[in-house]
Amino acid sequence: MIEYPHLDKINSPEDLKKYSLEELKVVAQEIREYIIEVMCNTPGHVGANLGVVELAIALHYVFNSPSDKIIWDVGHQSYPHKILTGRREAFRTIRKFKGISGFPSRDESIHDAFGTGHASTSISAALGMAIADKTLNPNSKNNFIAVIGDGSMTGGMAYEAMNHAGDTNANILIIYNDNNISIDKATGALKNYFTHLIASKSYNQLKNTAYEQFKETFLRNIINKTTSIIKNSLFKHSNFFESFNLRYFGPVNGHDLEQLIDILNNLKNIPGPKILHVLTQKGKGYPPAEKNTVVFHSPGKFDPETGEIFNNANKGNCPIRYQDVYGKTLLELADNDKRIVAITPAMVSSSSLDIMYAKYPDRVFDVGIAEEHAVTFSAGLAAQGLIPFTTIYSTFLQRAYDQIIHDVALQNLPVIFGIDRGGLVGEDGKTHQGIFDLAYLNLIPNMVISAPIDCIELRNLMFTAYNYQKGPFAIRYPKANAEYLDCNLPMELLPIGKANILKEGEKVLVISIGKPGHDVVELYPDFEKLGINPTHVNLRFLKPLDTEILAELCSKHDIIITIEDGTLYGLSATISHFLMQNKIYSKQISLGVPDQFVEHGSVDELKHMLKYDKENILKTIQQAFREI
Repeated sequence: MIEYPHLDKINSPEDLKKYSLEELKVVAQEIREYIIEVMCNTPGHVGANLGVVELAIALHYVFNSPSDKIIWDVGHQSYPHKILTGRREAFRTIRKFKGISGFPSRDESIHDAFGTGHASTSISAALGMAIADKTLNPNSKNNFIAVIGDGSMTGGMAYEAMNHAGDTNANILIIYNDNNISIDKATGALKNYFTHLIASKSYNQLKNTAYEQFKETFLRNIINKTTSIIKNSLFKHSNFFESFNLRYFGPVNGHDLEQLIDILNNLKNIPGPKILHVLTQKGKGYPPAEKNTVVFHSPGKFDPETGEIFNNANKGNCPIRYQDVYGKTLLELADNDKRIVAITPAMVSSSSLDIMYAKYPDRVFDVGIAEEHAVTFSAGLAAQGLIPFTTIYSTFLQRAYDQIIHDVALQNLPVIFGIDRGGLVGEDGKTHQGIFDLAYLNLIPNMVISAPIDCIELRNLMFTAYNYQKGPFAIRYPKANAEYLDCNLPMELLPIGKANILKEGEKVLVISIGKPGHDVVELYPDFEKLGINPTHVNLRFLKPLDTEILAELCSKHDIIITIEDGTLYGLSATISHFLMQNKIYSKQISLGVPDQFVEHGSVDELKHMLKYDKENILKTIQQAFREI
């Protein structure tokens, strides 16, 4: 095991404060080496974390967590923070079952001031906490720091929060982590000089003293206008943030520890809402991550020496992932109809839309981290005759729920929702599990809701949605490797709202939707060995429901087992309601996610814990036959 002489002695932020500036630079290097050592065998977020090492050190060196609250937007970049706040050894368990979370979690540490996982939340949270702190303790000197990246700044919630913050005197510091702009040494030095000047104690004491001396509004306006003229002449970025009434400082080099510590110490003493613009580099200090920021956002396992990504892809006729099947199929459809366009909130490559983008860049719209806009933008496209495939992770589609209802479904616009990462996603944990989509979409009128049992059915559902064009159509598919099936077969049109009886049996009826149905199919040989013969229906569509088949089958079976990769308020609740309405009194057993948030771990581990992996499906069906 690699030794880290300085880092191994840091068990809390207080330990960090004992080091000199030169020693802190060594700590930064050791943190980078440690992250690479762990992440090369434990897949997680690499580039963003390597980029904020100095920033995390400086924040914990200057401020006093947990009294001062540091909130990491999204949380992709919280690894150095975790390492410095008593979780150095536990970091080896990150994203593993029963290990620490890959995101900040209030349940995990007093230093995780606010749980994050979705983007653009940090400023709102920090502002609320700052105002609450001042309300409960008017003499409080606590600081509230929101660290938000340029990606999260595309989310409208960030602007709503800044608009509100500028109308308060809350002691909030927004760290704008800008990792998409290279640092220009020539111009940067001058900007940094003036930033230091404007953040200095002497400057702000002079300004505040003058401000207090001149009570009349007229003279105060002169001071404000003069200050604005000077600053606007020096900082081309300041106008934007100061339009929200936020005092702007920067940009500064986010990898210069001395400068960061100096300016944070000064900003610590400036009251009210303010923003520091920090320039960082994703993957800093690790050449492979610096060169390929997209891949090293979340690279999987890799060689720490060379940066080579270990590709465990299976070979076969079918693309490796459901996402790849989706991207390939979308391109096939787009080749034959120029009206087809793709929309995504900053997930072009992750959702395999890069396949279509490579050929039709003008027909793929990356709107940034702005799910609400993505949905309403898609509604506008559909209203004018285009056919939008709006591809969004299940967990992030939640953020646009109002837009789905008001702007799409209410107007019955033919937007096709490709709901990526539907079901359990594994190591990203509670904030990212896509377990609610079937339930929350089922409440909305005009929606067609579907989930494929395998990759071939995914293609057929996409083809069916394309041909439907009568209203919104949702297709949810998992984060999983695709089955070894021939994905080059011609696409087929599926009847809307019709289930598929895959196996006719007796006494026990198994109703599945989505990929869990494929698990049931793989258990057919086991059924034969055990001498049991359940009926199995692949529902395909949660809405509209195939009431005809369900009425026929449910009344003929003693026990009904529903299986879904999501909350039981989806398929299970729908079948329960159907049975009640039709006065069918067969016993129902529900397999899926109970009323809880699901922790992190591998998908297999989580399904086993929740008792709907293949082993537990088989046990449940076998037990059902014993009861009859």
